[in-house]
Amino acid sequence: MEIVYVYVKKRSEFGKQCNFSDRQAELNIDIPPNPKLAEQFVERNPVDTGIQCSTSMSEHEANTERFEMESRGINHIEGGWPKDVNPLELEQTIRFRKKVEKDENYINAVLQLGSIMEHCIKQNNAIDIYQEYFDDEDAVEVTDEAPSAKTINVFRDPQEIKRPATHVSWHPDGNRKLAVAYSCLNFQRAPEGMSNESYIWDLENPNRPEITLKPSSPLVTLEYNPKDSHVLLAGCYNGQIACWDTRKGSLVAELSTIEFSHRDPVYGTIWLQSKTGTECFSASTDGQVMWWDIRKLSEPTEVLIMDITKKEHLENALGAISLEFESTLPTKFMVGTEQGVVISCNRKGKTPAEKIVCTFSGHHGPIYALQRNPFYPKNFLTVGDWTARIWSEDSRESSIMWTKYHMAYLTDGAWSPVRPAVFFTTKMDGTLDIWDFVFKQCDPALSLKVCDEALFCLRVQDNGCFIACGSQLGTTTLLEVSNGLCTLQRNEKNTASAIFERETRREKILEARHREMRLKEKGKAEGRDDELRDEPPVLNLEELVTKAEEEFFDIIFMELKKKEAEAMKKQPKSLKQPNQDTDEEVQGEEEAEEERGDGEGEGGGSGESPALGGGGRGRPTCIQGGAAGTSHILLCGVSCDGPLTAGGRREPQNCLMKFTGLFRDNPSDTGVPLHVRRWAARASSPPALSPDTWRRHRASDTSLSLGAWSTHGNMRLPAAARETRRVGRMDGQRTGQPMRMARAGGRQGARAPAGRMQSRA
Repeated sequence: MEIVYVYVKKRSEFGKQCNFSDRQAELNIDIPPNPKLAEQFVERNPVDTGIQCSTSMSEHEANTERFEMESRGINHIEGGWPKDVNPLELEQTIRFRKKVEKDENYINAVLQLGSIMEHCIKQNNAIDIYQEYFDDEDAVEVTDEAPSAKTINVFRDPQEIKRPATHVSWHPDGNRKLAVAYSCLNFQRAPEGMSNESYIWDLENPNRPEITLKPSSPLVTLEYNPKDSHVLLAGCYNGQIACWDTRKGSLVAELSTIEFSHRDPVYGTIWLQSKTGTECFSASTDGQVMWWDIRKLSEPTEVLIMDITKKEHLENALGAISLEFESTLPTKFMVGTEQGVVISCNRKGKTPAEKIVCTFSGHHGPIYALQRNPFYPKNFLTVGDWTARIWSEDSRESSIMWTKYHMAYLTDGAWSPVRPAVFFTTKMDGTLDIWDFVFKQCDPALSLKVCDEALFCLRVQDNGCFIACGSQLGTTTLLEVSNGLCTLQRNEKNTASAIFERETRREKILEARHREMRLKEKGKAEGRDDELRDEPPVLNLEELVTKAEEEFFDIIFMELKKKEAEAMKKQPKSLKQPNQDTDEEVQGEEEAEEERGDGEGEGGGSGESPALGGGGRGRPTCIQGGAAGTSHILLCGVSCDGPLTAGGRREPQNCLMKFTGLFRDNPSDTGVPLHVRRWAARASSPPALSPDTWRRHRASDTSLSLGAWSTHGNMRLPAAARETRRVGRMDGQRTGQPMRMARAGGRQGARAPAGRMQSRA
């Protein structure tokens, strides 16, 4: 028998050729036993040691033979008839049966086999060998082993110019093959001579691809048909849709026309659940979703523009970069866009505007992965920018769960098909993260560095044990996860469902609260608009100032007059006459000052410091240099009620002018009122106030007038102030003399009787 061995590897890839020859056995070394050495050892009994016939080596390689399996069927027909008996003739077969049944050997054989057959039948009636004893029990809880994963195989791009692996698809029958699409997505930066080919790999043979797919443009996506494993659907970089049948070879079987295809690269292709198994749909960054039938790819059967304004303008459409379709929801599908918005659509809508149901906004960049949870289709996973988010269809304003913001950009993600609480994500730094939010929510349960370059795509096998990751250099790594990550845990479905429902309720409460706050703010804004609308037109500002000034002085005058009348009633008659004479003297001096004009300031021209006061003619004055109790009494409501000195001056105690003078000498004094500090600090030069400005400041900000007038004792009193100044004697409470109104002169040198305080407004 001839033995043929086919080497898969090249001759240069394995070791030196072995040349065998027959020879006699030889003794290399012989060490005789030494009984003295036995004393150095302690006997161990019993001894358990594992041995093998082959020699133990530190390193060993073997190139095993590869067997190809073949399935063949056998067709059994009725046989065992003699050559002279035709089995098709009924009479001949009946005649032969009767002849055999009369034979003694046949009777003995049947009786002997009958007892054995009877025993087997009774045994089958007693025990059901096909009964499942443990089918109703829950899955066995896996031991608390640490999550882990290991590399099974690596499939490298055989081309010299490496291209990124942009999409991976598992073979639907047995998952024995892997289809990988290779394409350079850098616009107009593809190197010269770069191949357009994509490959189908056999998991057991990573050395060379099993089938080579040769498209006219590089493939961005590649998907197996779940109903026919020989048919593959692909989206090209130039926007065309291509279809392959592996039974017909490597060339394209069907190709869409460029005029009716996408205008941008096709980033998503999905097979639809249909009776024929030939319907599919695609999405591209040109903002269109197209439905196709591979039996006629000349034009799409339906087109939907992703314009969320529902105006069907292609220039306003959002670029689609990921698709999601669940076979249990045949009319619903979802689209992830470049703008970070997920669009939920319903194909049952009569118009294109009705087909766009709602949107979910939450990402800052393109959504590279979009997939519904296989156990709870109402919840879906999105991967974009630096986070992965879990959404609920009941909460549209915000996601219900999300991962932390990573340092590296996320590129793809997928749910585990066997565990509802596990999902996988890939990152630009070559890391694969495995999340289990039942076990840990803040950090991944396992983070594995797959390669040094960026990972671009990810696909999980149907049994959840194997993961295929495609990298930037075209390397597809096959990983196997530990049993704990691919085996359903006890009560995991109930726990995951409770977590989803709890987070959804929390988001609904927050949404209701935010909605209520927005309505309140909107109501307040509308109320303010109504108030502004109902307000009467604004009057002239000068008229309002004049009116307020008149009312102010009228109130002050009435109060002073009232207090003077009360003081006059209490004053003795003997003191009445001298006071009247003093009033006439004061009035005469005031008239003489008015005739002199505005040549002199309010503090007089005696040359003394305004801060020291001290009128040249002995009139009691305050620190600011004016007549005692003049204008500031009406402005601040305090009086110069200090004791009368020997020189006829009155030392102010609680007068605002005292604070101002002290602040000028000692600016750090904290006892000075704040408004006096402010205006004393800014009053380094006397302000030139016109009568209108003076009135406006008096009506709007009294502190401004106080600061201006009290800080500068030598400032001229405006004409508007001279017209309204009034003199009042307000120290009657201390001296027992009546309070009286009189017209007082503004000159500092005039003398006033003791016990009187003048006030100038």
